[in-house]
Amino acid sequence: GGVMRPGIVHRLDKDTSGLLLVAKNDHSHRLLSAQLKARKISREYIALVAGKVKPERGRIEAPVGRHPVHRQKMAVVEGGRVAVTHYTVLKYFNSYSLLCLNLETGRTHQIRVHLAHIGYPVAGDPVYSSSHDRGLPPELAVPQALHARKICFTHPRSGEVMTFSVPLPPEFKKGLIWLQEQGCSS
Repeated sequence: GGVMRPGIVHRLDKDTSGLLLVAKNDHSHRLLSAQLKARKISREYIALVAGKVKPERGRIEAPVGRHPVHRQKMAVVEGGRVAVTHYTVLKYFNSYSLLCLNLETGRTHQIRVHLAHIGYPVAGDPVYSSSHDRGLPPELAVPQALHARKICFTHPRSGEVMTFSVPLPPEFKKGLIWLQEQGCSS
């Protein structure tokens, strides 16, 4: 064995729950990072967003880069890096939609920027939603309703395809049950 230096292969935004891929050593980190760069790692997210998303399936392709004025934020900007997000509506609630999202690329804040750009910000997002959209029901006690649910990659040593998934956090589930009980789902 080589030197054990674990390393994060991809990051999650602050307040996003779910799976994170961490390499056990430098060699694995290099190979997994190469897979990520070559778009060979699939990542699936669940998000609750403000509004009723139409159409029910879609592809958001819009370049993402630093916001020209607020440099700590990202935005859809001319000359930004190519960014592609696919989405499917899983369920509608009264004033929310539950989405399944797949990343084709992995830009900083990509899902949050893309969804805000098309007018459906992630519920509770402190950066990319208006104060009107930030107000989550107290029953949905998550800082931001975005969850990294599934990741699929090729194991760097064995070559085996590995798929891992994790359920929604209990507070996210509880909030969805509450929304359902309000009789406002379809």
